Amino acid sequence: ACTGIENIDEAITLLEQNNWDLVAAINGVIPQENGILQSEYGVETLHGPAYGPTSHSAAASSAPSSSSAFRHVVPSRQIVERQPRMLDFRVEYRDRNVDVVLEDSSTVGDIKHILENELQIPASKMLLKGWKTGDVDDSTVLKSLHLPKNNSLYVLTPDLPPPSSSHSGALQESLNQNFMLIVTHREVQREYNLNFSGSSTIQEVKRNVYDLTSIPVRHQLWEGWPSSATDDSMTLAVSGLTFPCHRLTVGRRSSPVQTREQSEEQCTDVHMVSDSDGDDFEDATEFGVDDGEMFGVASSALRKSPMMPENAENEGDALLQFTAEFSSRYGDCHPVYFIGSLEAAFQEAFYGKARDRKLLAIYLHHDESVLTNVFCSQMLCAESIVSYLSQNFITWAWDMTKEANRARFLTMCTRHFGSVVAQTIRTQKTDQFPLFLIIMGKRSSNEVLNVIQGNTTVDELMMRLMAAMEIFGAQQQEDIKDEDEREARENVKREQDEAYRISLEADRAKREAQEREMAEQFRLEQIRKEQEEEREAIRLSLEQSLPPEPKEESTESVSKLRIRTPSGEFFERRFLASSKLQVVFDFVASKGYPWEEYKLLGTFPRRDVTQLDPNKSLLEVKLYPQETLFLEAKE
Repeated sequence: ACTGIENIDEAITLLEQNNWDLVAAINGVIPQENGILQSEYGVETLHGPAYGPTSHSAAASSAPSSSSAFRHVVPSRQIVERQPRMLDFRVEYRDRNVDVVLEDSSTVGDIKHILENELQIPASKMLLKGWKTGDVDDSTVLKSLHLPKNNSLYVLTPDLPPPSSSHSGALQESLNQNFMLIVTHREVQREYNLNFSGSSTIQEVKRNVYDLTSIPVRHQLWEGWPSSATDDSMTLAVSGLTFPCHRLTVGRRSSPVQTREQSEEQCTDVHMVSDSDGDDFEDATEFGVDDGEMFGVASSALRKSPMMPENAENEGDALLQFTAEFSSRYGDCHPVYFIGSLEAAFQEAFYGKARDRKLLAIYLHHDESVLTNVFCSQMLCAESIVSYLSQNFITWAWDMTKEANRARFLTMCTRHFGSVVAQTIRTQKTDQFPLFLIIMGKRSSNEVLNVIQGNTTVDELMMRLMAAMEIFGAQQQEDIKDEDEREARENVKREQDEAYRISLEADRAKREAQEREMAEQFRLEQIRKEQEEEREAIRLSLEQSLPPEPKEESTESVSKLRIRTPSGEFFERRFLASSKLQVVFDFVASKGYPWEEYKLLGTFPRRDVTQLDPNKSLLEVKLYPQETLFLEAKE
């Protein structure tokens, strides 16, 4: 209404650049000399005493037709259109900063011409970067970019050689360094050790501290920043921080606007502090609770002990105390709270088989909310709600009363659900608690299906739980189908793998049997060869040890023996009649028929010569003058 800005993205950008300070954002767009923020439009309740001593009565006298201190300001757009809007640009080039002020009817080329005179760089060599809408050309009119009042740009000159200065190298080295910031939260006396690169900005530090302390950037009151750190867009490397470690202190700034609003609210007749319509809890007696019990002694008596210890190291121990305190306040008929960390609750709810998965219900308690007692005693402990939750949900709880516990949950929420959900919970007012978050696990992320505030009824709570179950049921059926198909594929694959394994085992067993058989044949062959070699060696040895065969015309008595082999061959030899029978055995063995394997048989009479004494002479065993013998293999 004041600025005429209809583009919500542009409005949000302006608020972010002014740390969500509405007054600063409006003043940045509309200068005070335009007269838009003067008392004739009755906006002194927005700006406070800093913008003039105008009172509600003055506003009423100047605008008697208005029934409110803040009326619809139609003429303001006309005033804005009549007078040009001035834009401030801070342009950074290497180690220099140039401030440029132009009307929004100017072009990007006009900025370059001013910079050309300041930096002594041809405009054709400049690349002007940092526009929120991407790259623009020199003919672009600034008004068409919908820029805020204050802007930061930087110049690149890729066609020009970089300056050879030690300062530039030192700055680059500082940007690559890591700074340790020891930030003390004044209200809770707690220290945080934060690591930031030198290229991080002061604004990024403040936003990170916001995630840790839940103190919005616009309410942060800092001590310890160097005097040179005058702009939140400044990097840590050039802010003058002590390297490598620097101490800072942060606290919550008290807002005069907020104080006046609170004092006005105290003088106002408020029946119920809630963002809901007045009809939702206009008559609390329908829940069996009167006003005194809701706001008076009974409520305070129940809250003597905290639901959860502050700064609890173990989430499981904190949940045990929460469950015990909840039972002592509201009875034993209540949801079964999961005892363990939020990660463990995720595992229990989402990462089992598809048929066993459940929704996750996160109950966020707040003792300072006027709705807590009614919600817990009349809705959360209703038998129908308790039964439905126990069958279909894994219920996890957390106490948001203490600031440290609140900050810890918001950190967990950011990690698991993203900054959007965390910001949604962060912006909930105290009297909108308790909250009931319905979470559904998906393949790649966890989705928050519903955020149920404390200003509800049993029927509405049940309907929203059932609606969430319908969504979850449809998703679960798809997951079951996908899981069954996946298991079927895996079963087929396992069967194929098992058949392949059995085939490999059979092939391996067959191959090993063949190898064993070949090895056994090789071993037997080796034994046979060794035996044959041994026999041949023995045969040669015996053949060499035989006495020479006597001649036929020898004067000594000679015995002529004719020996038949098992194959039917005959071989003859002459022996001296005085030779021992052993010589005959050795002769037969030298022919390959050892007497251990063969018998030497006589004919008439039939007798086994090998049974005779080998030391007797041939004459003594009657193998003289001639004899025919037979070789026969022993059994």
